[in-house]
Amino acid sequence: MPAQVRPSVYKSGEWEIDLVRRELRFRGLPRALGSRAFEVVEVLVQLAGEVVDKYDLMGRVWPGAAVEENTLQAQISAVRRALGDDRELLKTVAGRGYLLLGDWSQRQSSAADHIPLGSASSFLTNFPAAASTLIGRSAALAELLELLSSYRTVTLTGPAGIGKTALALEVARNLFASFQGDGMLVELASISDSGLVPSTVASSLGLKLGGRSVTSEAVARAIGSSRMLLVLDNCEHVIDATAEFSETLISKCPHLSILATSREVLRIDGECVYRVPPLDVPPDYQGEAASVLAHSAAQLLLARVRAHQQDFSPHGDQLRAVAAICRRLDGIPLAIEFAAARVATLGLEQVAARLDDRFSVLTGGRRTALPRNQTLRATLDWSYRLLTDGERSLLRRLSVFAGGFTLEAALRVASEEANSDIATADGLANLVVKSLVSHDTSGSKDRWRLLETIRVYAREKLIESGEASEIARRHANFLRAHLAGVAIGSRTTPGIQDVIPYYHELDDVRAALDWCFSQDGDVGLGVRLTAAYAPVWLHAHLLHECRERCEYALSRTSPGDAPGEKILMDLYSALGFALVFTMGPIERTQFVLSTALALAQKASSKDIELRALGALIAMQFINGESDAARSSIRRFIRSASAMGDAAAQQIGQRLLGNALLFAGKLSYAQMRLERVLERASKPLDQRGPLLFRYDNHAMARGMLARVLWLRGAVDRAIQEARAGIEIVKGMGDPFSLCWVIYYGAFPVALMTADFDAAEHTISMLTDPATGLPSGIWGTVAGCLRGKLLIARGAYDEGVDLLGSTLDACDRGGWRISHPEFFSSLALGLSELGRTTEATVAITRGFAAVGEGKEQWCVPELHRVQGELLLKHGGDPADASSCFERALDLAGRQGALSWELRAALSMARLRGDQQRLTEARQVLAPVYARFREGLDTPDLVRAKAMLASLV
Repeated sequence: MPAQVRPSVYKSGEWEIDLVRRELRFRGLPRALGSRAFEVVEVLVQLAGEVVDKYDLMGRVWPGAAVEENTLQAQISAVRRALGDDRELLKTVAGRGYLLLGDWSQRQSSAADHIPLGSASSFLTNFPAAASTLIGRSAALAELLELLSSYRTVTLTGPAGIGKTALALEVARNLFASFQGDGMLVELASISDSGLVPSTVASSLGLKLGGRSVTSEAVARAIGSSRMLLVLDNCEHVIDATAEFSETLISKCPHLSILATSREVLRIDGECVYRVPPLDVPPDYQGEAASVLAHSAAQLLLARVRAHQQDFSPHGDQLRAVAAICRRLDGIPLAIEFAAARVATLGLEQVAARLDDRFSVLTGGRRTALPRNQTLRATLDWSYRLLTDGERSLLRRLSVFAGGFTLEAALRVASEEANSDIATADGLANLVVKSLVSHDTSGSKDRWRLLETIRVYAREKLIESGEASEIARRHANFLRAHLAGVAIGSRTTPGIQDVIPYYHELDDVRAALDWCFSQDGDVGLGVRLTAAYAPVWLHAHLLHECRERCEYALSRTSPGDAPGEKILMDLYSALGFALVFTMGPIERTQFVLSTALALAQKASSKDIELRALGALIAMQFINGESDAARSSIRRFIRSASAMGDAAAQQIGQRLLGNALLFAGKLSYAQMRLERVLERASKPLDQRGPLLFRYDNHAMARGMLARVLWLRGAVDRAIQEARAGIEIVKGMGDPFSLCWVIYYGAFPVALMTADFDAAEHTISMLTDPATGLPSGIWGTVAGCLRGKLLIARGAYDEGVDLLGSTLDACDRGGWRISHPEFFSSLALGLSELGRTTEATVAITRGFAAVGEGKEQWCVPELHRVQGELLLKHGGDPADASSCFERALDLAGRQGALSWELRAALSMARLRGDQQRLTEARQVLAPVYARFREGLDTPDLVRAKAMLASLV
């Protein structure tokens, strides 16, 4: 019997691919590679020098299986990671496939290739056993194991307490089981003399080296070609010596791998740096435990508290406290463990409330921990002492930035007087390297930030230095200058895209204003900074904050220290807008807007005049003051024309279309709105003016939808309402979304009895992710939901909600679409048998029409009044008169849908009176004028009634 031929080993340079042991080896040492990735290598090496088509490759590796191309790409990436610095051996040939480069020779495997591998117990290790489960690090663990298969030096870096040591030891324990060599831990924290690094390593490894001094070269010779995983823990305070030592060992010991932990990277050739991230922190508790407990920071907190208090099971507000603690501690494991120890004795709420004094609260670490890890303050003291004087000064000054900063901000605020910009930039780079400052490159512009715990510590040091007030002043002045281009009354009107980058400065502006208005601050600077940031608050929909900040700034002005008319104009303009949409006291709102308009006229500032007029018009529309709104709109259009601002002129035309609708002039309203849509073929231009940041195109569609339904174009009304919603949903613009829902999407859905669609629009209005549930829109949502409940027959609930919401509006002096909502309220009250209250409601609806001249819904008010009379024993002749008035006015307005409803009511009355011919004569001509929407409820009822009138 012929001897069996052993499978081949392929070799190219220092690389080997062993098909028997299924190993990819470099210098005789196997690289970590999964089974599928090895099968990719096997196919490629057997066809070395040939381009392998990707589909052929997938067919060979996954025979008979349907595999996505990204699955193959993942395995290709794994092979390249295993190849490390030689990853270019695996080449992608564009449009064709993959090619394995190299001069691959083939030999038969020999007995030497099949020496049995030793078990882990055959090798030395001093890695300590894990005392507890490592939480939230499974992804990091997997990534580090891959990195160690590709790089011989891997450094875990990150700020104090981030969990570098725990993660490194978990990686080392996992790798040791299959490493086929010794695994040794060397703890460097206890040494203070950098010259002792070689001897400390030698002692930990049990090396017997002669001579007076132990050198890096001597340790390297002693290790020689032994296979070893060396873990160097806590290198930052002896970083230069550790870097030199590591580089020597890597160059002279071919089978040595180093896993280091340090707050500062080694910066040696071949080093791979892994920045240990914080644990995943939960958002604010939204009522579901999973929203908190799915995050690793919360899991760690719970696990450590339960180690002290086994029955610990937070719920409700306690989960909110868990989330808050994890967020405020930045997901730093050591800080969370300190917090857990305190939670066990003080309780969650107490710990969460006392985190402003975190360095006093977060103490009591493990007795066996290093002294610098027994309190949060000691941990940061260790890092702080390792800095140079210049780095300490820079870190202290950077603590003034509450929300991160740009390089320009750091140069202007934190530089030493005598330092050059280059020195400050170098200092910032050093702080990043030493894991005290984080560098964020994800945005369009680089930003830096201090983790909150580090910032609080550095802030304490800044106060101790006596520089806090001076740096706070620099900070506020920088922000004021930085915001000059976005000010409301600046020479060039800021656009929407101009404002968005300033969102980053929100926390810093808040901190700067708190200082400005403090006892040691600068009130005048605070007033100017408030005015400068007002456009950003408005654009970010932080209307309540804008209102409070502007009111406070105005309250701090005095005749002897007046900020100037321009600043006052900016403040009154922003405040007026915020008051309208937060439903401020009506008299105060009117005074503020009048003041803004007077200041704008005096300063000849058309931008501010248009902003104030826009807010005034919105208030007038909301309050049903149609006559007053038309007057304001005419003034708006004149100012926009004087400016030559085409966009503002189109906004004016759309507002005029709204006013014509509310006045009951539907054909003119339709013509005006369609003209706006013809000239505004594109949605909101993100470079457009900030003063009117909502989408004129979508809002015109919303109002046109209402006009079309009223005029009987039912199908087109539904299409326009949906189109308006889709435009603003795709843009993520909640302000425009609210208006489109209010103007068109909700009323059209309700009028066509599509109650599910109507409910969906309200949910969008009240969902924080899409709408603006506070202020005016929260009130509007209450009115709309009440109206929908009544339409659905939930009379008790609907009447209570709508009635209480309208009463609340009245107390503040607001009349939100009173004629329309009082009509619905009257119907609901009538169904509940509350006749007197229903009569009062319809009377209030008519009174609101008389006050504001909001004519568009008067036909429906007359019809409802007639229905109330019939339901509660009134004179049919009086009811008939109401229906006649409704028919007449609806006909004159061109409101075909109102006319149909009035005709239905009249036909029903005539039918009950057995006057069938008259009933048909009233209803048939109206029904015949409809060309669409024939399957909607009103038209279905009309068709059925006509069929019965025979």
